Formats: sequence, C-alpha cells, structure tokens
Amino acid sequence: MSADLKEAAARRGSFVQTVRAVAWSFFGVRRSSGYAEDVQKLNPVHVIVAGIVGAALFIAALVVLVRWVVGSGVAGA
Repeated sequence: MSADLKEAAARRGSFVQTVRAVAWSFFGVRRSSGYAEDVQKLNPVHVIVAGIVGAALFIAALVVLVRWVVGSGVAGA
C-alpha cells in the first residue's frame, strides 16, 4: 500500500458523516466546499461501504414500490 492510501484509510471521519455525504451525493446536491471538506475528512472505506448499502436500500425500495403498485391493481387500470 502506498503512503497516501494508508493515510486516507486512517482518516477519522465518522460513519454518520459518511452516510450523510453519500446520501447527498445520491441526490446530486453537493456544494464544492462540502465536497472538499469530505475529501479531507472521510475514510474511503466508509464511503465505499455506505455507497453499497445506500444502493442496496435504493434498489430494495424500488422493488417494494413496484410490487405494491402491481399488487394494488393501479398498474392494470
């Protein structure tokens, strides 16, 4: 591992901060100052985990929504 990668992985940003940053990025509304702050504080491992969890929750919500609409008969009307 390079020194930069070790330093990035040792960052102490909280997982809650990471989840909030990933959630804002899913919506696509992020100021450049907020992005720059995240780059300095957040642990890249946390970002990857939060991104995967966020994507899985998004897909699960879509599946539940589609099943509910199809099951309610609204889609066939």
